[in-house]
Amino acid sequence: MTEAWHPEDDEPRGASGPVRVRVPAKVNLHLGVGPLRRDGYHELNTVYHAISIYDELTARRGDTLTLTMEGEGTGELALDDSNLVLRAAHALAGYAGVMPHARLHLRKQIPLAGGLAGGSADAAAALVACDALWGTGLSRDELAGIAADLGSDVPFLIHGGTALGTGRGEAVSPVLARPTSWHWVVAIADGGLSTPQAYRELDRLRETGAAGPPLGSTDALLAALRQRDPRVLATTLGNDLQDAALAMRPALAATLKAGEAAGALAGIVSGSGPTCVFLTADAADAERVAAELEAAEVCRQARTAHGPVPGARIT
Repeated sequence: MTEAWHPEDDEPRGASGPVRVRVPAKVNLHLGVGPLRRDGYHELNTVYHAISIYDELTARRGDTLTLTMEGEGTGELALDDSNLVLRAAHALAGYAGVMPHARLHLRKQIPLAGGLAGGSADAAAALVACDALWGTGLSRDELAGIAADLGSDVPFLIHGGTALGTGRGEAVSPVLARPTSWHWVVAIADGGLSTPQAYRELDRLRETGAAGPPLGSTDALLAALRQRDPRVLATTLGNDLQDAALAMRPALAATLKAGEAAGALAGIVSGSGPTCVFLTADAADAERVAAELEAAEVCRQARTAHGPVPGARIT
């Protein structure tokens, strides 16, 4: 006995029209870098925080897999299979057993190699967009599992919010705290810094005794998040990679000094740099600090942002 044929059996799964996904940048409120592991990564103990600076990825049906882009990094960012967006699409297609066919277009506002996980954000956006386009129907946790093989920050940007990251950063657990909006100024530098080079520089500084003491546990920062007081949170921010970033880009010291002189509660290098982020008391203070940073000409651009915000989401 043969099964009845239905016309919809030959129709493609998933979205027929374009799928647009918005994905945020991340900062590390705490980035503790442990020893180098056998796999070449460092053991990390970090608190991720997603902020309201976004890239947008649009996915449409296509006969092949292509990527175009506009905005930050246009002409600098390779659009071949080395790009994390295309690697993410291939990884999802392989996992779900579908053909990796899509026309992808990236509108980029997160700077390249800025310590804001722009590449990881775009990979997360590609996983969410192609999942919807192809109708693969994976859960967020399944997408995060695929993301872990693409990069340490990618799983966090699937989820967003504020989260504790361990391992090499890919093991993510949400931070449970009462809803609070924190206000930031993001000072974007000219040019980027290589993340692998920053870790190598930190290893060198530690070997020579030139690095500061390693950060301890995240307990104080997690407690500060629960108190919902920006002045308390300001005292707990920290980044072990900051010494390396300052050694590689000494001008960042002037950026940090200018932000604090302008009235920011605290300033740190974001991730591996060279972006610096400043915590402020409220949105009005953030606008004022951003204006003063731009007037001081210590960064290419100063943007205000708030967090936490959700991770990659269809708009």
